[in-house]
Amino acid sequence: MLAVIGGSGMTRLARLEVVERTQVRTPYGEPSAALSFGRFGGRSLVFLARHGDEHTIPPHQVNYRANLWALRTCAPVGIVAVAAVGGIRSDLGPGDLVMPHQIIDYTWGRESTYHQGPLSAVTHVDFTEPYDRELRQRIGAAAAAIGVTIGGVAVYAATQGPRLETAAEIDRLERDGADVVGMTGMPEAVLARELGIPYAAINVVANHAAGRGDSRQGVSMDALHAVLEEAMLRVGAIIERMLTSND
Repeated sequence: MLAVIGGSGMTRLARLEVVERTQVRTPYGEPSAALSFGRFGGRSLVFLARHGDEHTIPPHQVNYRANLWALRTCAPVGIVAVAAVGGIRSDLGPGDLVMPHQIIDYTWGRESTYHQGPLSAVTHVDFTEPYDRELRQRIGAAAAAIGVTIGGVAVYAATQGPRLETAAEIDRLERDGADVVGMTGMPEAVLARELGIPYAAINVVANHAAGRGDSRQGVSMDALHAVLEEAMLRVGAIIERMLTSND
């Protein structure tokens, strides 16, 4: 079973025929929402709304450990994480889709490991490639099969939020090598790695990052929502193709 984590613009998965919703208890507290089990494109899938069913949980307060632990109970073959981002690189504009291949973590104060506490051994997981290569290839193949363009190279900068960044901060992220900026990529990716679950991301560029393009004087939230509404339909089509082609 494939798992999908939906972010801003995807609190539910269009066309998912939900057959059951289950609230999973975890040692780390409550997940953001109940797990939605359903059929999508004729295949089974489990969906979790990262920010809650009504999009009420800000990025820095998401219980990432509970979310990933809850999905682990379903023994998923992989997790596709969907998230809205700001485009830093000049060729990434509103509506573009991209699969990040690397992460730079600027978050702080988040519970970012399962390996802590007085009885836990010191554990270092390899994070050279933060996203699963095979799962990324499956996403790319599914997109190509239905004629949806998705980039396969981008460095994701994970910032603390919930505020958007200043133009100067975006300049700094660009100097650091970041191509897109979001607030939820970490610790989600590393927790999936600790649990041994293949994890990859689809980023929807919702807007030019602060100080870039039409966000030079500020980010328009109204324009951002309109972009996400259309782009998430393409994301859903990619996920459906991933499932239906997995025969």
